[in-house]
Amino acid sequence: MDFDRFTITLLVLRDDAPELTPEQEDALQDARMSHLADLHQAGHLLAAGPLLDRTSQFRGVSILNVGVQEARALKESDPAVQAGRFAIIALPWMVPPGATSFSPTRFPRSASEALGS
Repeated sequence: MDFDRFTITLLVLRDDAPELTPEQEDALQDARMSHLADLHQAGHLLAAGPLLDRTSQFRGVSILNVGVQEARALKESDPAVQAGRFAIIALPWMVPPGATSFSPTRFPRSASEALGS
């Protein structure tokens, strides 16, 4: 049987992450969201979102339809990773063919767009 193959990436808060002002955090989050929208529009990113346990070091998960090395490179170009806030863990994932599907959608490019403001 041929399996469908994806890469799951985890966004990990770094122990040495720089402290940011609320304004810097907002700007960085908007830059991150725009980056995710670009990856999705290019056909690499299938799904992404935050992990809601704020006590955990794991802050987000993404599913990409590219190999591990390419996924890591794409996710390492995330502005928050570039700023030293997060690190990336990339893991190969396979499922039986057709076990999962992703519907066409549009990723918001900013927090205000996501909130509908």
